Amino acid sequence: MKITISGLPGSGTTTVAKIVSKKLGLKLISAGDVFRQFASKKGMTVEEFSKYAEQNPDIDKLIDKTQQELAEAEENVVVEGRLSGWFVKDADLRVWIFADPEIRYRRIAQREGKDLAIARHETRLREDLEKRRYQKFYSIDINDWTIYDIILNSGKFDAETIAELIVMAAKSAYKKD
Repeated sequence: MKITISGLPGSGTTTVAKIVSKKLGLKLISAGDVFRQFASKKGMTVEEFSKYAEQNPDIDKLIDKTQQELAEAEENVVVEGRLSGWFVKDADLRVWIFADPEIRYRRIAQREGKDLAIARHETRLREDLEKRRYQKFYSIDINDWTIYDIILNSGKFDAETIAELIVMAAKSAYKKD
C-alpha cells in the first residue's frame, strides 16, 4: 500500500503522515525532511534554501528524484511532501491536507518559536517561491487538487481524526486492488 500525503506548510502533513505510518506499520518518507537536511548541509534556513533552489533547478530535481526513488523501492510506504501526489505514480491513495492560512501561520510560528508576523511573511515568501519553482520546473500548479482522492481540512479536524480517516480510506482503496 502506498499513500501520499501533501499540503502547504503548517497544514499538518508531517504530523498526520507520522500517525498514519505508525497506525498502518508503514515506512515514512518525508520530502520536507530531505529538503531540511539539504538546507542544513548548506548552512541555510529553509527560506534561504528555497531561494537558492529557485536559482538551482538541480536541487529540486534531486530532492524529488530521491523521494520518488525511495517511494518506488517500497511496496508499503507513506510518502509525505508537497509534490508526492504528483510524483508517486503508483500510489493507492493520494491525500491533500489544507487549512486556513492564518491557522497555518500560527502553527508554524508556534512550532518554530517565531513571532506570528515573521512566520506569516516567511511562509508567504516560501510558498510563492515554491509555487513558481513547481510551475517552472514541472508545469505543476500546486493549487490543482484534482489528482487527490481525499482532501481534508486540518483546521476543522485534529491530526488523530485526519489520520483515522486516511487509514479507513486506505484500507478501503487497497481492498479494491
